[in-house]
Amino acid sequence: MNVRDFYFDLPQELIAQDPLEDRSASRLLVLDKHTGEIEHRHFKDILDFLKKGDCLVINDTKVIPARLFGVKEGTQAKIEILLLKRRENDIWETLVKPGKKAKVGTVISFGEGLLKGTVIDVVEEGNRLIRFSYEGIFEEILDQLGQMPLPPYITHQLQDKNRYQTVYAKHEGSAAAPTAGLHFTKDLLKEIEEKGVEIAHVTLHVGLGTFRPVKVDEIEAHHMHSEFYIVEEEEAKKVNDAKRSGGRIVCVGTTSCRTVESASTEDGILKAGSGWTEIFIYPGYRFKVLDCLITNFHLPESTLIMLVSALAGRENVLHAYEEAVREKYRFFSFGDAMFLTDRKD
Repeated sequence: MNVRDFYFDLPQELIAQDPLEDRSASRLLVLDKHTGEIEHRHFKDILDFLKKGDCLVINDTKVIPARLFGVKEGTQAKIEILLLKRRENDIWETLVKPGKKAKVGTVISFGEGLLKGTVIDVVEEGNRLIRFSYEGIFEEILDQLGQMPLPPYITHQLQDKNRYQTVYAKHEGSAAAPTAGLHFTKDLLKEIEEKGVEIAHVTLHVGLGTFRPVKVDEIEAHHMHSEFYIVEEEEAKKVNDAKRSGGRIVCVGTTSCRTVESASTEDGILKAGSGWTEIFIYPGYRFKVLDCLITNFHLPESTLIMLVSALAGRENVLHAYEEAVREKYRFFSFGDAMFLTDRKD
């Protein structure tokens, strides 16, 4: 399967630069995953499509202010780093720009020495392992010095960093937000629970691998970066009980989807536990747990549009994207949402 099979033309002006004032006021394109039938609604209307007995799975990871700007000790050359994943204690795998200025042994100073980082190794794809030294608590220093790691297609400054967090964000560790969850408000989640829908929490710390371009022609040759996930016993039980009772498993975002699909048995039982996943879902994949998906509109030729196509079919998805472009939906992280469902469900 060729990466060009997942291309669509997107006008630049449809890339959302700012979050809406009301999270749940975004638009919602409802796509029947079997027939390709499309309906245009607003996100608040998700209530109309969820039923008593369903289980809504949300990813409660929290984005850390992972972008740091520093200077190289000695030359004072400017260096930007992005924290990707904590390897152990104060050692992080990072993306460094410009990489050529960050050879092993380089010391980078942040906040006039409040935080220092020493490059100790060069790993996969040129990422750097950096050991940090500081006085105090790392998370507090990071909160003081770091910026939210917004994707490169967002050029506007984010006024409120909480708008790049879901209202249920809890466990710190992500380099990017699980953006499908940004549409939910606490009030909307309460209404969903009152309707008899179970809400299950899982955690997957989102890495940049999710958003990196596919650099091979044949998608089967693409390798996903590993991401850490946690599924608690109580949350796994919610999913399994709903499935057993005939309810649908509705994942909020591709990250929740990849978590439950990674942590389940071949016969669709979600197992409690934690680990690293490199799951790559594309057409031909057989879903074991997920029935329906709430997601945003994704980049052309990305692994995310491939995942959505695995659920609803490439032709249906690309047709829906063309319709979204015609109807001037807002795209990507701060954009509008899709609900992939089965109207017969």
